[in-house]
Amino acid sequence: MRLLNIHDVNDVRLDAYDRPQPGPKDVVVKMKACGICGSDLSYIKNGGIPGPGKLTALGHEGAGEVMIVGSEVENVAVGQAVIINPMNTPSYIGSGGPEGAFTEELLVREARLGDSLLPIPEGIPYDVAAMCEPLSVAMHGVNRAEAKAGDRLVIFGCGPIGLGMVMWAIDRGCKDVIALDLAEERLERARALGAHTINPAKEDAIARIKEIHGTTTVFGREKSLTDAYIDAAGAPSILHDVVTLAKTHARHVITAAYMKPIELPAGPMLTTEMTITTAVGYPTEMPDVIAAMPRLKDKIAALISHKLPFERVLEGLDIAARPQSAKVMIEFEGATK
Repeated sequence: MRLLNIHDVNDVRLDAYDRPQPGPKDVVVKMKACGICGSDLSYIKNGGIPGPGKLTALGHEGAGEVMIVGSEVENVAVGQAVIINPMNTPSYIGSGGPEGAFTEELLVREARLGDSLLPIPEGIPYDVAAMCEPLSVAMHGVNRAEAKAGDRLVIFGCGPIGLGMVMWAIDRGCKDVIALDLAEERLERARALGAHTINPAKEDAIARIKEIHGTTTVFGREKSLTDAYIDAAGAPSILHDVVTLAKTHARHVITAAYMKPIELPAGPMLTTEMTITTAVGYPTEMPDVIAAMPRLKDKIAALISHKLPFERVLEGLDIAARPQSAKVMIEFEGATK
């Protein structure tokens, strides 16, 4: 077998791999599909977790078929189709531990159904099932924005996470969802989901947001009627723009990872009492995403821009780094069920 590992800064290799033998509390999943995440690309640039030279196994957006079940594992059967929740595994699969889902056979330690393993609904293909992890991140961001039907939302960034946020916001009835990105291909995907789109390189983003959402006046300043903003892009100018736009009690959620400090324009915030918070991971969202998959599977499938076999995973990493891509999905033998 093989396993995708980071060896050092921008040094990632598909290595020969001997899977450890499972213990009585473990299962082995024959991998069928695994998505490439922006976090994977960040880990590669960083040279591993926690830092350069730390061998790091990659892959945390996985789905597959159970092939070995430990004697003490309950309610899991060989042949069962499952999604892996890496946040609930002891080794935090694909994010610093010895296991990564970019391998033919994945060891899931201390496996528990409904926790680290979640059943795939009938009729859901493995590539759609593997979208559960990024879509859970996206749902958590929308949840942290307290977005509800009728709310006006602005989402910065139309990568896989941002597009997932657009999908969830529109699905729950948010009004006039606006998505911003510099890549026309990604904006087209956001429009297909039902969003208004803005390319800040080609138009005045602040003026367009006010035009779409309308305006109000706060202490003599014109503000957008936007209820919530979500930063899934990570551009340093976004915080300033949001504070400039924010009406009274507007909400802003930062989901992008900032490696350097950004300036907080606190003065204008005093007059609006706006809220700034963050979102990371998906503490409770995976079951909700899975429950929605039968209803939204076509929209979810449309978020996948590329499918490549496991042998071409290194090529997939290059594609995922291009702004024209959405989700890049790596497929294994028997991925179509």
